[in-house]
This record gives sequence, structure tokens and C-alpha cells, in this order.
Amino acid sequence: MTTDSVRWGILATGGIAAAFTADLIDLPDAEVVAVASRTEASARAFAERFGIARAYGDWEELAKDADIDVVYVATPHSAHRAAAGLCLEAGRNVLCEKPFTLNVREAEELVELARDNGRFLMEAMWMYCNPLIRRLKALVDDGAIGEVRTVQADFGLEGPFPPAHRLRDPAQGGGALLDLGVYPVSFAQLLLGEPTGVRAQAVLSAEGVDLQTALALSWESGALAALHCSVVGGTGVSASVTGSRGRIDIPSGFFHPDRLVLHRAGRDPEEFTADPADGPRTTFRHEAREVMRAIRAGETESPLVPLDGTLAVMRTLDTVRHQIGVRYPGEAEPAA
Repeated sequence: MTTDSVRWGILATGGIAAAFTADLIDLPDAEVVAVASRTEASARAFAERFGIARAYGDWEELAKDADIDVVYVATPHSAHRAAAGLCLEAGRNVLCEKPFTLNVREAEELVELARDNGRFLMEAMWMYCNPLIRRLKALVDDGAIGEVRTVQADFGLEGPFPPAHRLRDPAQGGGALLDLGVYPVSFAQLLLGEPTGVRAQAVLSAEGVDLQTALALSWESGALAALHCSVVGGTGVSASVTGSRGRIDIPSGFFHPDRLVLHRAGRDPEEFTADPADGPRTTFRHEAREVMRAIRAGETESPLVPLDGTLAVMRTLDTVRHQIGVRYPGEAEPAA
């Protein structure tokens, strides 16, 4: 890095790329210097919208731009392996949207590329960078609720989504599990690590992707998790962690909460709320700040979103897909 600002490139021009870029340009130490899309027209329109200097109609041009400190990959997840890999091979640092890849094999390839090239790589699991989620984990780690016994979390969208929508398109890695279920799974594994047992049931669409999936995870400690995701029914998007001496509830929007409630026997409930100074709960600024902090410090991964944790989540998702029978075009059968 040659400047005080961290210079970002944006790879893709969809809704999530726009939301992330809007947050980036509000950060005084971030500079968005380039954007790329599969078409020059789309890249130019995005660049004009956000005042970005360079617009590329080719991913490789962005990857080779040595003026970029880090690339944010915001393609559909079926393209994450190709897009992030291209950038890592060109020597760029990468923040890659969740789910990290379609499967653990692709995820391992990206991690190996990053480590071989000494580049920073992180999954954009913004939930892990959220101040209230970090507070919840600290409470659990400090024993505020005793030993964790159960974790519950759900994420469902009402829909309906037509067959051509990306959430139902196998070619784009569609289905509830990878797009939504990654959050409940990541939440449970943030607190308990990789499970030793995985059981799943799902309802599949005519296209062969999961419309809704229920998961039961177990750990050697005796802890259990009951998780659910859906694209055919809106849920409360809530979560709860129950321990031997108490419980923490996130009433809504668990992956970007504005409050959580700690319950302990013999005490009044204790509420923790988001600091207004942190901005709206939907902000991507927390993960962007963590990426910039790590890059400035010369780190190649974030302690908040470690690569081994990302791989562990991908292993769980692969196991679930094997059990429910979801396989994407050109993909080998997910590991058991």
C-alpha cells in the first residue's frame, strides 16, 4: 500500500455490490477506484452512479489493476471461485461474498491460492463483524449463560420466487441453503465450532434446489442446534442461545441485530442495543473496516472471520446438500 486510504475494486454491479459500495464511499479511509462487470456498459453505469474513476468490461482487467489494494467480489456465488481466484492469482487481496463458494473443494482452492500468494482473503460474513454479534459471542465465551446447550436460528423469505429467479436457478447455486441457510449455520458454528453430527431434511423445487431446509446439528459436548431456512415462507429471522445458566435472544434480524436480550435466573432481563454511532444495522461498514485494518496490519486473514472457520461452514453445507440431494451443474456429488 502506498497511500493512507485503502483502494477498493468492485467486481460485479448487482444489488449487493451497490449496497456495499454505498457504505464504502462514506468511509473516510476507503477509496473505490475501479469497478468491473462482464459488460462495459454495466460497469460504466455503475461507475457513473458512484463516481468511480475506472470501469472495466472484463474481470481480468480489474484483477491486473495494480492500483487496487483489495477487490470485493459480489458476483452470484456460482462465480465466486472463478472471480476470486482470478484476483488472487493476479496478486490482489480479496473480500468474497458469502456463501464463500459452491462447495468446500472450491473453498479449499481459494484458501490455498491466498496462502501460496501471501494475499489477504476473507469471506464477507458481515454478521461476524457486527458489534452486537461480537458482544453476544463475548458474553457466551465469558460464561454469562453457562455451558451452551442449544442454538436456534431461522432465516426465511416469503417469496414467491419464479423458477427463473437466481434463488431457484441451479446454474447460479440457487436454493435456500446457500443463500440464507449459511447464516444460521455460521451463527451456530461461531459459538460451538464445527459439529460432529449433521442431519437435514428439505423440500426441493422442480429445478432441483431446496425451497426449505431443516437442520439438526450436534456436538460432542451435548449441545444441539435446530436451524431452518426457506424461500417459500417469511420467518421471524430470530435466534436464541440457551446455556446451563441462562439464555440470549435475538428477537429479529439475528445476522444484523439492533438488540439482544440476556435472560438469567433471578435477574431482570438485560438488553443490549446497537450504538447509533455505528450507523444502521444494515451497514457493511464493520466488515469493510475489518478488512482495511487487517490489510494495513499486514495480516492475510481476519481473526473475526478466519479461513478455517469458513472452510468448516462449507463442510457442513456440503454434508447437508449430500443428504438432501442438491447438486449443481458440473459439480461432483457433495461429500457425505
